[in-house]
Amino acid sequence: MFTSVLMIEKALTSADVEFVTTLHGEEEVSFQVLLQPRGEQADRLLRAIDDVALGELDEAVREGETPEGEEALSVGQRALEVSLAALRGSGSPAEGRLIEDHPLDALKSLVEEVGADEVIVLTDPHYVEEFFHRDWASRARHKAGVPVLKLFSHSKA
Repeated sequence: MFTSVLMIEKALTSADVEFVTTLHGEEEVSFQVLLQPRGEQADRLLRAIDDVALGELDEAVREGETPEGEEALSVGQRALEVSLAALRGSGSPAEGRLIEDHPLDALKSLVEEVGADEVIVLTDPHYVEEFFHRDWASRARHKAGVPVLKLFSHSKA
């Protein structure tokens, strides 16, 4: 069985689940999901710039409403549970954990722990971080020791 570590920042949509579960055709894939809530990942200014770059001005204005701290963890836990249920519902074995700090350290440890074959980073676009190669996928390529695939979420969760 092929093992993928899936790094996400919000609940997977049905389109996201279909996308990641069909990447390898008929090969059976199990998922190890790492979720770090968006409120913990980047500061509000970078997120607002990303929203403006995407033409989502309403989202940029609402960045101040993004949950932070304990509230983000609660939202993150629910997003993780929804994502795991969706992956399992599609027939793929899935386990996961919420991460608060140092997502790339957690990624490297998990890749080694489960003998992962690849890492899939599935997030909304983060243009500022991507431009400076500070996004998860760019940094994971130097740490993971396995191929890293970067995908964009299909829609808002």
